[in-house]
Amino acid sequence: MKLIPLLLLAAAACGGPEKPETAADRHGPDWQPQAASPPADKPAINGDDALIAEAKQFVADTDKEIRRLYVDASVTEWANETDITKEHGEAAAKSSAEQSTGITKAIKAARKFDPILAKLDPATRRQLLLLKFSGQPAPDDAKQTEELAKIGEEMTATYGKGVCETGKAGKEQCKDIEVWSKELQKSRKPAALLKTWQTWHDAVGRAERPLFVRYVELANAGARGVGFKDVASMWKSGYDMPEDAFAAETDRLWSQVKPLYTQLHCYTRRTLNKMYGDKAVSKSGPIPSHLLGNMWAQSWDYLYPELEPYKGVAPVDVTPTLEKSYDPAKMVKMGEAFYTSLGMDPLPQSFWERSMLTKPAGKEAVCHASAWDVTYSDDLRIKMCINKNQEDLYTIHHELGHDYYFHAYYKLPVLFQQGANDGFHEAIGDTIQLSMTPEYLKQKGLLATVAKNDKATINQQMHVALAKIAFLPFGLLVDKWRWDVFSGAVKPDDYNKHWWDLKKEYQGVAAPIERAATDFDPGAKFHVASNTPYMRYFLAAVLQFQFHRALCKKAGFTGPLNECSIYGNKDAGAAFQKMLALGASKPWQDALFELTGQREMDASAILEYFAPLEKWLEEQNKGQTCGW
Repeated sequence: MKLIPLLLLAAAACGGPEKPETAADRHGPDWQPQAASPPADKPAINGDDALIAEAKQFVADTDKEIRRLYVDASVTEWANETDITKEHGEAAAKSSAEQSTGITKAIKAARKFDPILAKLDPATRRQLLLLKFSGQPAPDDAKQTEELAKIGEEMTATYGKGVCETGKAGKEQCKDIEVWSKELQKSRKPAALLKTWQTWHDAVGRAERPLFVRYVELANAGARGVGFKDVASMWKSGYDMPEDAFAAETDRLWSQVKPLYTQLHCYTRRTLNKMYGDKAVSKSGPIPSHLLGNMWAQSWDYLYPELEPYKGVAPVDVTPTLEKSYDPAKMVKMGEAFYTSLGMDPLPQSFWERSMLTKPAGKEAVCHASAWDVTYSDDLRIKMCINKNQEDLYTIHHELGHDYYFHAYYKLPVLFQQGANDGFHEAIGDTIQLSMTPEYLKQKGLLATVAKNDKATINQQMHVALAKIAFLPFGLLVDKWRWDVFSGAVKPDDYNKHWWDLKKEYQGVAAPIERAATDFDPGAKFHVASNTPYMRYFLAAVLQFQFHRALCKKAGFTGPLNECSIYGNKDAGAAFQKMLALGASKPWQDALFELTGQREMDASAILEYFAPLEKWLEEQNKGQTCGW
């Protein structure tokens, strides 16, 4: 799964806009949004009417200021992530602190309108609601605000650099996550896999631990200052429903898909047991994390050659063609062509001039893929270190989904410039991925032949499931862990233990070696280091299939859901675009209904899509003890 920055932040590359004037520059550090006084030639309005008029003016003024704060933070963060230097880190920390302070003051100033919220027009009322969730609030103490921002930038930079050592010439040499991930993807030697896994987790995770412990304290102080119990409460409250109801909703969705995941886990464990033996992989317990082809065991698609159901069926692997005939820009052009086939606009020329498609020569950069609208004005970009392989082709389509969402709503007030909920944003590009069927890939010239039979169907479904079904419990547990951490239910001495307890409970995955309280394996995951909420990815894993089913109906498709591609269908594209254009201007339930006719997130589309594979897995697992 790939990252979209917490506030949909994005910023300028060289040649982009200059650093904008901030609120602090214009008004001083104690600036606080204020409503304008009525003109001298007009009488003052009394009572609720006066407060309603003031609320409207407050929202208009705050939109301008928050837009400036967002852009300022976005500009410096883009520079920092595409060229990690001390100076860029300091600039990003400074603008992040200014943003937190400005947003916090605006949230506190908006409290005076609470008594008349029900009397406000829907747009004003919704902007005041969304303001509460518009960023990480700053602690009341200015020094703590500065410290919070610096720690945040340091954690991101530490992760971005990766594992560093001093070379022969005395110069620091670093290997980022891309290097270590490739070793896990390719090797099938348990000792080598363990060394790679341990090196990354020990070096990066342990370096993040003291920073994260302090970050929790400071972030919670900020959340309490604007009326939340803690960061966990703030995150869970941002879904147009009570926080307890939202937590229960995630459990309900998981209960829908857990049986399918358990069948996939059972088949995978048995295959790995045959490969490595009882000492390496138990026949009935959790799977050791380092053997699943991914640093966090969140997706298992690199094990496909070993888990392929039927050998001798033409594989769906476009990597050879990409390596031979494509470069990064051409891969992105292919992604753009899918969206334009639906009737959407081409990407602006500035996208091609300002995006980072490969790692800059001679620089350290955060290669973790992300999508940006730098100035919240259609300044679209992606940041990736693109490899010419199938995985990155799919990632490109995912990231462009964010950019097309940005493009659809960029003219709205800035607080509406986000997904209906954050899961929507992550689901857009993943919905497009589901239409990248073998027939589509053949149509685009990436596959020479496509087999059409039951065996080919099962193989293709297995390939998709190893990425999307394997991910589901991981997508759920990351924030379940952080909810417990931020709420104080789990203390620092138990951070790592609780992480592995949840990994076992939900994923059926275990640490490959004994881990200590001084380890910090959650910090070896980018989204923890960058303090990016993660439940969005679990929700997206559900929503993308729900969206796909609805779009296929709009396109008039009547066959099996797994065979549908909406490529080239303008009716489906128009329906998709209509939902995207709403941004966050309405509750997510309304946006979901706009596209699907449903007001509840529903994982039944996953079961419909994978019905052939689930039946096959149940047959393969007969007589096995599934679960862990």
